[in-house]
Order: sequence, then C-alpha cells, then structure tokens
Amino acid sequence: MSGVLVVEDEARIASFVAKGLRAAGYAPTVVGTAREALDLALSGEMDLMVLDIGLPDGNGFDVLRQVRAAGSRLPVIILTARSSVEDTVAGLEGGADDYMAKPFRFEELLARVRLRLRTDQDAGDDTTVLRRGAVTLDLRSRRATVDGRVVDLSAREFALAETFLRNAGSALSREQLLSRVWGYDFDPSSNVVDVYVRYLRTKLGAGLITTVRGVGYRFEA
Repeated sequence: MSGVLVVEDEARIASFVAKGLRAAGYAPTVVGTAREALDLALSGEMDLMVLDIGLPDGNGFDVLRQVRAAGSRLPVIILTARSSVEDTVAGLEGGADDYMAKPFRFEELLARVRLRLRTDQDAGDDTTVLRRGAVTLDLRSRRATVDGRVVDLSAREFALAETFLRNAGSALSREQLLSRVWGYDFDPSSNVVDVYVRYLRTKLGAGLITTVRGVGYRFEA
C-alpha cells in the first residue's frame, strides 16, 4: 500500500483528502507543519507528497527545495490556493511534479496521484546514472553533463531529458511527453513541449533530439 504524505494545515481539507485517499487504497499520513513535512519526506517511508505552500512555520517552496537538495526523487504534487502563473512556475521549476490550485475536485487530485505513483514505479529501477552517447544524467545529484562538461538544467528540463534518455531511439509524441513530464494535459494548442525541446537542444546539442514529422521527437541513441 503506497504511503502518501499530506502536508496541509487546514484540518477540514486535510481530513477530506486523507479520507478520499484511504478509500482509494492508499495510506495517508497528515502533517500540518514544514518541519514535520521535511522530516517525513526524507524518511524514505513515503511514496508521494501532497504539499501545501502556506504553512504556519514556513513555506512549502522551502520544503520542496530542501527535499530536492537532499537528492530525494519523492514525487511531489503541490496543492495550494496560490494559483498565479508566477507561483505555478516557481513550483514546477523548483522540482514539483505537478501543481494544483484550490478549490479542487478530489477526483482530479486522485488521478494525478495515481499517475505520479505509476510513473515513479515504472522508473523505479536501480539505475542512478543514465548515459546516452555524450550525455550523462546523475539522477541522485540531478546533474547533467555533456562530454564531461556540467550543463545547468532546470527541474523541468532535467525531467524531459530523463524521459528522452530512458526512451532513446524511440519516437515520443507531444502527448506522451506532456503526460510523463508535466503530469497533466495542457491546452492542445500549447507549445510547451516544443519550447522545452528547444531549450534542451541548445544545452545538450542540436543534433541529439530530432523531430519525427507527424509524431513528435526522438532522442538519437
């Protein structure tokens, strides 16, 4: 049974989320402070964290930053009333796997929890370093190198690069990349995948990611 850490200081919302998760077959643990959240997130006992931003003793962004700085790959879904574009970008670029604004429907939160746990289990082998040609990704330190040269990647760029390297030689559609990297559907007219592919081409090498006409992209092994 997967353990889900629910970090929420508003008792009514925390109870609502925990009850729903328990009914869906998960084992929720509820805490209401940043200190408790950080301790449990790094304990190795949790499989996913649902994280609020406004906490009585700190900021959820700080918790997320410390979790990622410690090398933890624990899936994190931010659930917060702060829904501005700036906050959403800060959360995703800071290492969150998904971002939901309150008010929310539990069915949607549950779908995202299931997706993140399934994705994490699919990637849950013992590999800590991915190498494809000149590109190396260290999954523990979140460090990327090209021909031994360290390349600075944002959290979202790193996740996209990891998806490409795990599927090197295979064509991936934009829909697949959205699902695996962003975790939820964007407006069909969104060009977010294309934008991030351009970022990676600039940083990793223009010829490594090719466009597959009518399909999407492929990382050349």
